[in-house]
Amino acid sequence: MKHIGSFSWRNCVILRLMNTKPHRIIVVDDDPELRALLKRFLTEHGFETRAVDGGAALERELTRNPPDAIVLDLMMPGEDGLAVCRRLRAQGTLTPIVMLTARGDPIDRIVGLETGADDYLGKPFEPRELVARLNAVLRRTRSAGQRMTEPEFRVGPLEINMAEMSVRKSGEVIKLSGREFALLAALAQSAGHPLTRAQLIDRAFGRDAEVSDRAIDVQITRLRRAIEDRSDAPDLIKTVRGIGYVFAARHD
Repeated sequence: MKHIGSFSWRNCVILRLMNTKPHRIIVVDDDPELRALLKRFLTEHGFETRAVDGGAALERELTRNPPDAIVLDLMMPGEDGLAVCRRLRAQGTLTPIVMLTARGDPIDRIVGLETGADDYLGKPFEPRELVARLNAVLRRTRSAGQRMTEPEFRVGPLEINMAEMSVRKSGEVIKLSGREFALLAALAQSAGHPLTRAQLIDRAFGRDAEVSDRAIDVQITRLRRAIEDRSDAPDLIKTVRGIGYVFAARHD
């Protein structure tokens, strides 16, 4: 299904940096015309772009050459975008996902984020906005690994590896999305010190990120389910009434 804003190829600004390896992007959409359009546009903007028509083809590409980010259409025949996103997160895939949808209901955005998407873009959209959102999620993912000076450290019962963006608890790997990991990194960096939602957005995703307080609450709920023994009675990430959240364990 094709929904995209108008733009002029002659007005494209190529953002490729010399001697910098381009980010690898996979576009997943069942519409061949839109796939080709997005592939061309993203390539023009400095991304190394591949385009596939569904979840099965994406699976093969992930095995062959893992991308830095995925652009995933929600409404596809067979396995839709939500199912693909859910399966990838269940498999432990942390690759940032920007989900595309023609649905305008805010609940769809919330469901997408709860499923594990890192950002959400409604159709029709300006392709330049997709470029901006991809750059934003890639920047957030990169900054999450740069905010700690130690590449690997322990905070409470968790072992966090910033370079690999991996988390272990009692030796077992905990599967987190890129956004969840960024939030955990921000909280762990300030362990013992409450952070407002605005501070969490700034530290985890950057000041220019379009992230609502509600989205933070949704991601905190998911994060608690992943790292807490009991998400309904959390010991690690606690709510501070009137302020926000605090990581209760101390940095070792």
